[in-house]
Amino acid sequence: MKNDVLGARATTRVRPYSRPHPNDRPKPNQRLTAELRYAYDVRFGLSAADVYAGKVEELSDADKAELQCIKQRLDSGMPVQYAIGMAEFLGHRFVVRLGVLIPRPETAELCEWIIEEETGGAILDIGTGSGCIAITLALQMPGARVEAWDIADDAIAVAKENAKTLGADIEIVKRDVCAGDHNAAIKRGQSKLVWRLPSVSRVNEVKGTPLQYSIIVSNPPYVCRSESREMESNVIDYEPHEALFVPDDDPLLFYRTIAQLGTKALKAGGRLYFEINPLYARQLTDMLTGLGYEDVEIRNDSYGKQRFCRATINS
Repeated sequence: MKNDVLGARATTRVRPYSRPHPNDRPKPNQRLTAELRYAYDVRFGLSAADVYAGKVEELSDADKAELQCIKQRLDSGMPVQYAIGMAEFLGHRFVVRLGVLIPRPETAELCEWIIEEETGGAILDIGTGSGCIAITLALQMPGARVEAWDIADDAIAVAKENAKTLGADIEIVKRDVCAGDHNAAIKRGQSKLVWRLPSVSRVNEVKGTPLQYSIIVSNPPYVCRSESREMESNVIDYEPHEALFVPDDDPLLFYRTIAQLGTKALKAGGRLYFEINPLYARQLTDMLTGLGYEDVEIRNDSYGKQRFCRATINS
C-alpha cells in the first residue's frame, strides 16, 4: 500500500509529464531524469527536444552555474520544486522554499471544485502555506474577497511574494491559532495541539461589523505520524513537518477546530472545503454532521481516493 492512501502528501514526485500509479515508485535514475526535465522546462524554458538538441549549451554562464547547483540539490534528494525554487499550480508558477509545503496537484483539484461551484463572497484560507489556494481563488474569482492565515513566518513571506508577483489582491494574516509547542508535540506524536478559537468579532471586521465568510477552505496537516513510513524520504527529509503531521491520537484535530470556527464565522449557507486523509473520511463526516453541518459531501481525487470534503452550515 505504499503511498496508496496518503497520495497527496506522500510524495513530491514530478507529475507534469506523467501520472504513474502511486505504488509505482520510480528508480532513482528515472526520478532524476523526470526532475531534470521539470527543471529544464520550468526554470529555463527548455523542452525535452531543446535539451536533446543541445540548447543547454546556449545557456548563459550564470544559468549554467545555477543548473549545476540544481543538479547537486537533486543528487542530494531534494524535491525538484525546492531545488529550483518554484512549483507549477493551475497554470501559475509559485515561489516555494524550504519551510513551506510544496503545492500538490490534488490541492489544485480542490481549487477547481470551489471555482466550479462558488461565485465569490468572502473567502478564508486557513494554513495558506505558499498561498496557492488563496491566490488561485482570488485570480479565478474576481469578485471574491480573500483572506489567508498562517502561523509560520516563512509561509507568510512566501505567500506575500507570490501574491505580489501574480497580482492577487488578498489579505495575508499571521494568525497563531495554536497554543503550546506544537512542533515538538507533532514530532512526539502527542496531542498537545490546542487551537484557540477567536471570537467572531475578532475574526475580521468591516466598519465595526463582524465579517462572515461565504467559504472557509483549508488543506491542513492530516497525516498521522505513524503513517510516515508510507511516505517518500524526500518528503520526510525536506518538507515542514508542522504542515504534514497530526498526532496519532487526534487525526481530526484541525478539521474539528476549523469546523467549530466555521459555525461562528460562516454566514448562513456558507461552506467548508477541506483536503482530507481518506482514512478518516467517515469520522470527518460524522463530526461535521454532529456540529450541525448539512449536505456533507466527500469527493474523490483523480486517483480515486477520497480526498476532499464540502459541508454547508445553514444556521
